[in-house]
Amino acid sequence: MKKDVISMHDLTLEDVQCYLKTAEKVEQIPLEERFRLLSGKIMASLFFEASTRTRLSFEAAMYRLGGNVIGFAEQGATSVSKGESFSDTIHTVESYSDVIVIRHPREGTARHAAQISFLPVINAGDGTNQHPTQTLLDLYTIKKNFNKIEGLRIAFVGDLKYSRTVHSLLQALMKFKVNEFMLVSPESLRLPEYLKKVNMGFPVTFVETKKLEDAIPYADIIYMTRIQRERFPDDIEYEKVKDSFCLNAQMLKAAPEGLKVLHPLPRVNEIAPDVDSTPHAEYFTQAKNGLIMRQAILLNIFEVAI
Repeated sequence: MKKDVISMHDLTLEDVQCYLKTAEKVEQIPLEERFRLLSGKIMASLFFEASTRTRLSFEAAMYRLGGNVIGFAEQGATSVSKGESFSDTIHTVESYSDVIVIRHPREGTARHAAQISFLPVINAGDGTNQHPTQTLLDLYTIKKNFNKIEGLRIAFVGDLKYSRTVHSLLQALMKFKVNEFMLVSPESLRLPEYLKKVNMGFPVTFVETKKLEDAIPYADIIYMTRIQRERFPDDIEYEKVKDSFCLNAQMLKAAPEGLKVLHPLPRVNEIAPDVDSTPHAEYFTQAKNGLIMRQAILLNIFEVAI
């Protein structure tokens, strides 16, 4: 049976823990030994939407496991621009590869690809819906910093309405019985209500505020997100909220010693550059962890024992 990674909904707690353990093992393998693990395998990297970290880390992960990569980084470079259907593109790519990684601006596209393809499909982000591999690397980053996930307090800041990263991570954290969150956002970008009403079998508390300062003494982790211009149907609405939050080093002077600031990147102006040199900044290490976790995901899909 093929293994897809489409949504955090599909993964059990045991599945997630397996990925975390595999990532830990991967990090212990010398680079020169990793190169033999997926020798001869080909990954199709189908990015219908712009990406830097996700695309490059997936490709680097495959190359450093000894595999190869084919694909495209923009829709305009494909036959879709000539009118080819999405289904035909997927079926064509099946002939040339062993696994498909797909990012698409439309929600549900990755699942559609998984349903019609006989190859394993990995969702690298579909619209405002899900970004499961980002979530897995976020969990790995949290685990490495705190040696646990349970019992932590997380503040999500910024675009909580459209951020697929926030939506996926929130659902994953609740699998670990994290039950208290602070939500910091403008009124127009609040977390969708359906995400607050998921029945986990235990009470979950959401503290909502419009003040970033409220999160600093509250949280173990501040998870910053950018206000995503590309998700707004109206530029006027974007202009109203684009500068809602900016975390700077001065604000963090009163922060608890162990506080960590995460961000899926890219950032615009929501984290000032002077935060980079503080001990709280963890977002570049978070991006680095993306390569390790995506190697773990690929090894899991191909059932490579390490």
